[in-house]
Amino acid sequence: MNSFELPKIPLGDLVEAFVEWFEVTFAVALDGISEGLDWFIDGMRTLLLVLPTPVFIVLASVLIWVVTKRDTRLAACSAIGLFLIWDLHLWSLAMETLALVLTATLFALIIGIPTGILAARSGTAHKLVRPVLDFMQTMPAFVYLIPAVVFFGLGNVPGMIATVVFAMPPVVRLTVLGIRQVPVELTELADAFGTTERQKLVKVQLPVAMPTIMAGINQCIMMALSMVVIAAMIGAQGLGYTVLEGIQRLDIGLGFEGGLAIVIIAIILDRVTQSLAPGHNE
Repeated sequence: MNSFELPKIPLGDLVEAFVEWFEVTFAVALDGISEGLDWFIDGMRTLLLVLPTPVFIVLASVLIWVVTKRDTRLAACSAIGLFLIWDLHLWSLAMETLALVLTATLFALIIGIPTGILAARSGTAHKLVRPVLDFMQTMPAFVYLIPAVVFFGLGNVPGMIATVVFAMPPVVRLTVLGIRQVPVELTELADAFGTTERQKLVKVQLPVAMPTIMAGINQCIMMALSMVVIAAMIGAQGLGYTVLEGIQRLDIGLGFEGGLAIVIIAIILDRVTQSLAPGHNE
């Protein structure tokens, strides 16, 4: 019995050809972007390391206490966690990771929030954005590393680019959800007072949607932190590289220490961003 086999669509070859064309055509622009982002990440890391570690821990704890509306327990636990990272000799790597996460989060918000606003206010934009977000969220994170390396080489920059792509969808989705859940009565009242579209967005829709948008920012930060270990596979420095080194050496202790430092940073950022959400009473 003869088996019939369908001819394969050369999808992979087409994608590879497009990537090669894009790399050659926009090589100068990609080099400029890479240098600019590398400078930005280094600047963020230098800023985080400019203070002596004990001073940084004290100031961070005080800032957390103020931001979280005098949550003494969180401030004290944060100080203990940061001191533990310092004691494990992982402080410099932790600041590198924090710089990478903050930079990736910043760019994800700069792109994601306006995109979410546009998608919430335009049905056509929402129909275009939704399948892109589905693709970004369902595609395995490792796949993002391939074009990032092709376009930007190895190092922190491709790791940051992959992190932005991986962490941005929750910001867009929850921004859309928050704005679309604004009660119709409020928007109609704003229209009755003769507000412009910009005024209605800034003074009505965004303030009401802010708790949901803050949840998206929180998820963005958590997903960025979860990406640091994967990004270490393409040369991104920081705690992710420590964990990866522990895996490669089968060194349980080294991997645990790096993972614990990531968990400490994640908990601190999670609690702080939750406390910034309007209506948070904890």
